[in-house]
Amino acid sequence: MSSHVAAGRSTVAPSTWRKAGIRIIPLVGLAYVASYIDRANVGYLAAPMSRDLHLSTGQIGLAAGLFFIGYILVEVPSNLALRRFGARKWIARIMITWGLVTAATATVNSAATLYLARLLLGFAEAGLVAGILLYLTLWFPRRQRSWALSAFFLMTPVASIIGSPLAAALLEWGRQLFGIAGWRALFLVEGLLTVAVSVLIFVFLPDRPATARWLDDDEKAAIEATLAAEAEEHRAHGALSGLREALTSRRVWVMAVTWFAIAFGLYPLQFFLPTMLRSITHSIGGAGDVSSVLLSAIPYAVALLALLAWARFAARRTAVTATAIPMALGIVGLLLATITSSGTLFVIAVCLSVSGILTAMPQFWRIPAIGLTGAAAASGIALINSVSNLSGFIGPYFTGAVASATGSFTYALLAIAVIMTAGLTALLTTGRRMERLDGDLS
Repeated sequence: MSSHVAAGRSTVAPSTWRKAGIRIIPLVGLAYVASYIDRANVGYLAAPMSRDLHLSTGQIGLAAGLFFIGYILVEVPSNLALRRFGARKWIARIMITWGLVTAATATVNSAATLYLARLLLGFAEAGLVAGILLYLTLWFPRRQRSWALSAFFLMTPVASIIGSPLAAALLEWGRQLFGIAGWRALFLVEGLLTVAVSVLIFVFLPDRPATARWLDDDEKAAIEATLAAEAEEHRAHGALSGLREALTSRRVWVMAVTWFAIAFGLYPLQFFLPTMLRSITHSIGGAGDVSSVLLSAIPYAVALLALLAWARFAARRTAVTATAIPMALGIVGLLLATITSSGTLFVIAVCLSVSGILTAMPQFWRIPAIGLTGAAAASGIALINSVSNLSGFIGPYFTGAVASATGSFTYALLAIAVIMTAGLTALLTTGRRMERLDGDLS
């Protein structure tokens, strides 16, 4: 069986994988950029929106977190629907729905209407990230998955680098351009851009290799044979293949806890970094709304370079090792951020933390694909991502509440570091056992 798999792999030329990556990853990456900016915009707009709507830090944290309720509830059904209807139609449907809700958020006028908009947005956007992760497993086998996932997750810092100037520009000139407050203009523009991207997805994204017009018949057959052979090999090594198996598997739930911890390290920074910079970085002389938003792009620019550098190194390491090292650096960065009173050192610590967390993310997703295939992959990947989205609800709310109660983000950052340490411990135990399902993992 192993020789069959190896033969299957050898029939796919490297140029074919490059062609697939160039055609697919920018498209799904563009969808992810739109979703990431959409999730982060509450952080960008926290200060001006709080003033206009008279919201406390805790209320902003709650609004940010309510988004993830729909994500948690709908993630698994959404991935099963993607398997049934195809990635092209389903991802486009998700994007149209959430784009319209985001645009409508420009009209909110109270905490209650903001809460409702964020709740609806979560239901609308649910399934996008898990769906894309599942979709990539339908194209790239294990040996190509490391670079494919790294290329996809490059979109996280790219989104922040794009989103911060966009937010800053609309905060500054939104009223002149649209006749409404800058934060309202940002919701409107992001919603309309998301709908535009959905059209590109619907027109250009193939459901799987067999339906890609830009592959010839031999290339289609070679990729499909390689993926089928790998799935067969994984099943022979004990990979789960059924829906019920995945939803009740201990190792899937432990991996969900690990991904929860990684995401828990990122979401509070994503939502509150501009506010942290305003309150902590005394050396920048009390940054305003626009300058703090622009400064928040710096850690993501550094993370972009870290992701590129680490992807080459990680391809020669086991998935657990390639995840654990940057995750540990992310924890160190959080701890350093809690003990510094210097604005410059705080930014450096956050750069280390964000770089470590974002670099760990694509490497982590090499692990679930080892032990899941078929319906188990659809439901297991969705379950892991769904449970992790609890961090999106708890993290911002917890951080905002602690900051409101203590007047500082220090204790919240310390707690986040502790939670990430627990996730790292789970990764080093259950993750290692999952890797042993596949003896020659690299």
